[in-house]
Amino acid sequence: MKWTYDWLKDYLKTDASAETIADTLTRIGLEIDDVTTPIVPVAAKIIECHPHENSDHLHVLQVDDGTGTLRQVVCGAPNARVGLISALAQPGCVIGGHEIQSGKLRGVMSNGMMCSEKELGISDNHDGIIELPADTQIGSPVLPAPTVFDAGITPNRPDYLAVRGIAQDLAAAGVGQYLANGNIPLPEEGAGRGVRIETDKCMVYRYAEIHDIQVMPSAEKIARRLRAIGISPKNAPIDATNYVCYDRGQPMHCFDADEIKGDITVRMAMPGEEFTDLFGTTHTLCEKDIVITDEAGVLALAGVVGGARAMTTDKTKNILLESAYFDPVAVRKTAKRIGVSTDASYRYERGIDPTVSDVALAAAARMIIATCGGTVCVVSSAGQIPADRVVIDYSPDMFAKKMGFDVPAETQTSILTALGYTVGEHGNKWRVFPPRRRVDVEIPETVIADIARIYGYDKIATTAHRRPSQPVRPHVDPALDIKRALAARGLNECRSYAFGNSKIEAILSEHKPVMVANPIVSDLDTARGDLLGGLLTAVSNNEKHGYSDLALFELGTVFDGDTPGAQRTALALVRTGATGPRHWAGRARDVDIYDVKADAISLLAGQRYTVATDNPPRWAHPYRYGRIMQGKKVIAEFGELSPIVAREMRIKTRVCVAIVADIDNIPTRRPAKYCAPAEFPPITRDFAFIVAADFPAEKIVNTAIAADRRITHAIVFDAFDMSDGKKSIAFTITIQPDKNMTDADLMEIQNVVIAAVETKCGGQIRDK
Repeated sequence: MKWTYDWLKDYLKTDASAETIADTLTRIGLEIDDVTTPIVPVAAKIIECHPHENSDHLHVLQVDDGTGTLRQVVCGAPNARVGLISALAQPGCVIGGHEIQSGKLRGVMSNGMMCSEKELGISDNHDGIIELPADTQIGSPVLPAPTVFDAGITPNRPDYLAVRGIAQDLAAAGVGQYLANGNIPLPEEGAGRGVRIETDKCMVYRYAEIHDIQVMPSAEKIARRLRAIGISPKNAPIDATNYVCYDRGQPMHCFDADEIKGDITVRMAMPGEEFTDLFGTTHTLCEKDIVITDEAGVLALAGVVGGARAMTTDKTKNILLESAYFDPVAVRKTAKRIGVSTDASYRYERGIDPTVSDVALAAAARMIIATCGGTVCVVSSAGQIPADRVVIDYSPDMFAKKMGFDVPAETQTSILTALGYTVGEHGNKWRVFPPRRRVDVEIPETVIADIARIYGYDKIATTAHRRPSQPVRPHVDPALDIKRALAARGLNECRSYAFGNSKIEAILSEHKPVMVANPIVSDLDTARGDLLGGLLTAVSNNEKHGYSDLALFELGTVFDGDTPGAQRTALALVRTGATGPRHWAGRARDVDIYDVKADAISLLAGQRYTVATDNPPRWAHPYRYGRIMQGKKVIAEFGELSPIVAREMRIKTRVCVAIVADIDNIPTRRPAKYCAPAEFPPITRDFAFIVAADFPAEKIVNTAIAADRRITHAIVFDAFDMSDGKKSIAFTITIQPDKNMTDADLMEIQNVVIAAVETKCGGQIRDK
């Protein structure tokens, strides 16, 4: 978005410098990319004039431009002569959209160009170079040198695509007084052609017919401002629509009224309908395109581009000026599909002020009449802008809760009012109505952001406060604790987009994907339902490049639905290849599911758990899978990747996976407590049980630990299958006595363990 300093002052009464304005805009959220003052032609006196030796009409001039050194210029104007004061465009000056450069003409160096009135944009006179009065100061600018601002507009602030919107924010920031100029609409009058709106993609359509005009170049002020921002002036009607588009953010179009047949209809295009735009390109339309039509066919693609038929030319006598509001999504889809981007589509896509169409129509009509004459014969409209406004329930104390520092309620009200908000009290809360130009404001947090940016982020450090009644507590971030714990175990963190691939998600689970309506790329078409898909993609890509030994994890948001609250923070980790690099002392083993099981258990901070192995999910190997549980709550899952999934993902290396569906399920880590050394040494006892071949050894061990509070550990040291569908499990328990224990005391603990395993696990003590 570009605009000039003098243009801004149409809506802002200020004496602030261009640098101050640029700094203020950047501070309140509109980043200024550049502030420039273009090179303009200067008055120069011809000192010498000689015929060009290689041309019968060119002259070689020596001109005085006020620098003290004569400048050589090649000129073909018939009125060039010694003593004439004219306009010199020096190298770097832009004339007619082209930058002047030094170069040779017919073998003679020319360091500039002498300009005619047409080249200066003053008139159509191109018979010779302009002749300035004899008392003109040499070296003085011939044209004003407007200061031009260039800013990058973020998608959430389409109100900044209008000079008026920028001025209002500057006034709210204290850089001058906002001037609400030209807000008088044209009254509806005259009986003209009818307008029908046959689609809900157009809220309102207004037009004004102006008859008996004489198409002329725009007024110098309009033409100069358009040239300064890079738009070449055409004629007053077309320039007026371009000017109002930047001035008020309302795209408009100008038709030749005599070429329009009958009434105007706004409707959706018929499939296969053809349309030729004003650039001569023919497009085949579809049912999702909004079109402006008459009885003879399509006149324009609504919000995107006008048509070749009924376009305004220098011979036009009667014009129809259009101002409307079209659906942003529909305009964007059409513009992207046909590959055409215009100033109009750029604004409609982001959302325009729905209430400005009438005053914009009046402003453009008055500009055209002031230059081209004519009379407004008909002003008509169809449709209506909905009266419903966004209403936000807001309380002044919300600001401190969200921002961490306080701003008085009176200051908040003052800032919001200056920004165009309407603030009313409703009980203990405020009812805040955002200005209609602010299509991005729908929630209290946006209101808070507006107050903060105008109040000044630079004031936060000096005004931040803490309630004295609350003690200072260290910041606790469970996610950061988890990341640190996994990094300490040698895993590397991955960060990816919060999008997923629907095909990969279908391979990994039965979860219904949350589809994205307009994905940034075709293979990221869902709001991700898990983190495993992204990690497996990373594994596959690394394996293709020869990196198969990986230890990766990702912690982030996943989506179960598209409604508030249907999100959770999950954790996934994968290990592949060898457990370590090659080494002379020995060969590193390959990773297995016990490595990822240990990773998951490490997050429990020593708390007890059980393991279940039934009902493996789609991603897991059917016989190499487990769930870590506390009671009936599933803390984590671990296992080896299913060979079917690995084949689909084109992964050849064994992949071991651990998943925490929601990190809120991980027990809160308790701070470490000091424990005095045990008074009595630990005692160990060995057991061997015969159980069913498919019975998990983990359950036997956990049952043994739970049998007595003095049993602290149990470790399996031997296991083998027997020939009759049974297996033998041998393990050691560690007993930490709290007093001197006799053989009878130890025998009592042994009997409790045996009884528990036999009762709960169906085991039989092995006596030999």
